[in-house]
Parts: sequence; structure tokens; C-alpha cells
Amino acid sequence: MWKYKIIIPILILTSIFFSYFSVDEKTFEGDVIKLGLSLPQSGIMRNWGDAVYAGADSYFRYANEHHLLTQQIELLVLDDKYEPELTLENVKLLQKKDIFAFFAFVGTPTTKKILPLINTSNIPFIAPFTGASFLRHHASKNIVNFRSSYQDEINAIVQYLYEEKGIKKFAVFYQNDDYGEEGYVSLLNALQERNLTLKGEGTYKRNTLSIHHAFREIKESNPEAILMIGANKANALFIQTSRKNKTFKDTLFCNISFGNADAMVKGLNNHTDNLLFSQVVPYYKDSTIPVVEEYLKLMHHYGYQKELGFISLEAFLAAKSTVTALKSIKGTTTRKKFIQALSSLPENSLEGLKLNYINNQLLNSVYLYTYEDGHFKEVYHEN
Repeated sequence: MWKYKIIIPILILTSIFFSYFSVDEKTFEGDVIKLGLSLPQSGIMRNWGDAVYAGADSYFRYANEHHLLTQQIELLVLDDKYEPELTLENVKLLQKKDIFAFFAFVGTPTTKKILPLINTSNIPFIAPFTGASFLRHHASKNIVNFRSSYQDEINAIVQYLYEEKGIKKFAVFYQNDDYGEEGYVSLLNALQERNLTLKGEGTYKRNTLSIHHAFREIKESNPEAILMIGANKANALFIQTSRKNKTFKDTLFCNISFGNADAMVKGLNNHTDNLLFSQVVPYYKDSTIPVVEEYLKLMHHYGYQKELGFISLEAFLAAKSTVTALKSIKGTTTRKKFIQALSSLPENSLEGLKLNYINNQLLNSVYLYTYEDGHFKEVYHEN
């Protein structure tokens, strides 16, 4: 009897072990590889979702039409309006559709909401549009970021303004959620490294334009530079409001990549004095970079001219990296092989850009731009 008491628990543990790890080793040998996307396709953040889809679709369509893979890529796209609860519902729906990987989700609060499911599903979670630290430090092995972190971006901004411009009085305007909190903490860290303190702060509620309380709070600090950790419409309204007040006559407004620089420029009617933009990819019209030239060609070919911008370029580059990784897999395709291939891509996989998988992210660059005479002008590059 005692033998059975020992053997039965061993059999149960063995069964659990193999059922857990069999998810990683599931083979995908059909004609289609399904990628699941949850994007804001309506609401105040719709332009973000449109840009992500355009960049990704242009390269995946090219890959399908030119048979770069033995299988076709199919995108399953659901609208989450940039609301975490809807993102959670979408993930549960996508899990039922036998997707191979989650791809290019938009936002920090949306991603944080689904993180427990992502961590337990073993489904690859690839190239989310967020620089959140929780996707980098001690992240699950099925998560591979494409872009640099918010800490990377904000540190580059502070370094440039402090060392090159002599600016010491910083304030922050940020979204009152996980995204804003990530940026806020990153700014505190960057200032602390330089023995500086934050002079002012103000928040607004996600998916709103309620910026007036934040404006009054920040005005009191009379800052030389304001970090904008918000969505483009809220950032633009804050800047427009500030320009009507002499306190902000010489203030620099510094926007990180999630602020959607292209949409902000349009929202400000090209009135871009005293603006600084940080980005994680190069200027999307720089055709001297071979992979950017390819992006421009394919975006025009598939009719996505109006979505040209930093966001769609990032999605395009992430899509190309995904296809390159899948193409390199030997034998049957599994999720585990894909993660290994993606995280070990050769540094020249994107012609003209350097990949280097560090801290769970493939691309480790930050670019700072001003906007002058209808073009983004690079003023700083950290690689």
C-alpha cells in the first residue's frame, strides 16, 4: 500500500510537468501562423492603433505575397479602445483561437492588466508598444520587447537637456495610471543620478483631456522643461494652454515616444517651437537607411501613406524581425524555438540598424528630435 502512496503523487507531478511544458513544445505545422493583436481601433487613441496595424500589415502582407515563409501570417485584430478591461477580454478571446503569439499590443496599463495571463500562458508576447520596466526586469521568458524602455528615453532627455542645455528645473505632466507612473519614476531616477530634484508635477485621467488642474500645479514651479508622459491629444492641449501664459514663454516641452510625435505636430498646427521629441526608431523618412527605405516603399505600395510615422515604422521593424526569426527556425515551428530565434537575431537583421538583445529588448536606441521646416531634425542619438 505504501508503494501506491508514493507512486500516485509521482504520477500526478509527472503529469503536471509534461502538461505545463507541452505548451512550449506544441508544433505549428498548418498553412497559417496566427498572430493576435489588441489595439485601440476606436476612441481617443485610434490613430495609434491605425499606425501600428499599418506598419505591421505592410510587412506581413509582403512576406505572404513573396512566400518568405512556408506558412502565411494571419493577423487577428480586436479593438480595446486603450482600456485595460477590454484588453483582458480580448486576450481571453484570442487564446481560444489557437494563436501562435501575441503581437504589438498598445499601452502600459493595458499590458499590465493582462500580465498574469501572459506569464502563465507561455504564448509569446512580442513587441508591445510600451517601455514599462515590468516587461524588462525579471520578465517571463515568453516576453520579447522590440523598443527601448521609458527609462532609456527619459534618461536620454534629461542627459541632453542637463549637459547640453544647462537645464536644471524639471517638471512632469503625466497620465494618472501605470504608464504615467512608469514615466514619473523614470524621471525621478534620471534626476537623482544628477543630484537634481523634481520641481513640479501634474496628472490627468487616461482617455480624457482634463489637463487644467495639472496645468495650474505645474505653473507654480516655473519649470525650464516639462516631461510629457501622456497621450498626444492631452499633451497637445497642455502645450496649447501653456503657450497662452507668459510663465511658459521659454519652457521646453519634452515628449516621449508614446506621445505620438506625428499626431502632436498636426494637433499643434505645426507650431512646434520649444518642442523636443524622443523616439526609439530613426526618422521614418530617412531613406539613407536601407530598412527605412524598404518601409517607405512597402507602406506606399499597400496604400498606407497617411500612416507614415515613427509608430508605423516601429511596427514594421517588429514585423520584419518576427518574420526573420520564423524563417530561421530549423525543423518544425514551436513557440520555444521562435522565442530563441527572436532573442538571438543577428545584429544586422534590420539593414542599417543594430539589434542587440539586452534586458529583454532587441533595439536599444534613443533619438531626440526637434521639428523644423516640416521635418524632424535629429539633435541627439544614444545607442
